[in-house]
Amino acid sequence: MNTNGSEEYFHSTNHAEQTFRKMENYLQQKQLCDVLLIVGDQKIPAHRLVLSAVSDYFAAMFTNDVREAKQEEIKMEGVDPDALKALVRYAYTGILELKEDTIESLLAAACLLQLSQVIEVCCNFLMKQLHPSNCLGIRSFGDAQGCPELLKVAHTYTMEHFTEVIKNQEFLLLPANEIAKLLSSDDINVPDEEVIFQALMMWVRHDLQNRQQDLGMLLSYIRLPLLPPQLLADLENSPMFADDLECQKLLMEAMKYHLLPERRSMMQSPRTKPRKSTVGALYAVGGMDDTKGTTTIEKYDLRTNSWIQIGTMNGRRLQFGVAVIDNKLYIVGGRDGLKTSNIVECFNPITKVWTVMPPMSTHRHGLDL
Repeated sequence: MNTNGSEEYFHSTNHAEQTFRKMENYLQQKQLCDVLLIVGDQKIPAHRLVLSAVSDYFAAMFTNDVREAKQEEIKMEGVDPDALKALVRYAYTGILELKEDTIESLLAAACLLQLSQVIEVCCNFLMKQLHPSNCLGIRSFGDAQGCPELLKVAHTYTMEHFTEVIKNQEFLLLPANEIAKLLSSDDINVPDEEVIFQALMMWVRHDLQNRQQDLGMLLSYIRLPLLPPQLLADLENSPMFADDLECQKLLMEAMKYHLLPERRSMMQSPRTKPRKSTVGALYAVGGMDDTKGTTTIEKYDLRTNSWIQIGTMNGRRLQFGVAVIDNKLYIVGGRDGLKTSNIVECFNPITKVWTVMPPMSTHRHGLDL
């Protein structure tokens, strides 16, 4: 309570909560309700004022000069009855139960009613449920519902876990245009282009009779010049490719890339450009920071355009040598500030494990490997 001369102002801190609780009681008793929402064979009573206060969709309906503004019964199309009932209850209570088996119908209804806060929490819930077996469905659902953040996160997850995604039924059931969108991305996380090619072949063979017609178009998204020459030779004689002129044209382009290496500079195209995940990574090992030698090992990922710290050397070293053998980093020699070292250590970026190797017979720093 604030006092200013002879005037007083009173503020009830829980006024809104008490008011909505009273409105909820009226709803439960079906008192003072002024609208019935008809969905399927269900009738859901409500108060126009409450619906309008929570939903921009209902606010526009009840405050504009449209037919529904004066109707006591409003037929709702394209919405799940249970989802609508839950959202009407939410309008009074602010409470919503999120469950895996009903979240999509709830989100679809929230999008229709323009409940921005509900849309956000439903999208966040779906993001937490992402798995190689469902990410394509969630990606498609996010696109259909106009939820850009859900679409972006699901797409990124799909690209990151592509090798697991293609083993699931959702991938095999995708239409050709969605397969094309996936194959055209530079961000697919695969060890080599052959993984993507084999994924396409698996998709085509799943319904060969109906999908053979799309093979030429989809094959144009495969970086065929980056496939092994022996595989290309086998494909040229395969019945699946023999009668398809577009496929033969693409295979010939790829074969020329291998047979005429001296002309590769003139054959550059989107199909000769490696995907980001297949070109390896850049590592920054040790070195000097502002005042002293640092022990950190950082990795630059071209696909995500980011640096991350992946390990730490066992001690500070300067002017050491670094080499890569069999995807492992070898740290050789160097100086610890006082003396030159002959120590050799091996770091596995995958397991983050260091292994001490046999020392060099000669102490070295400033060496080349």
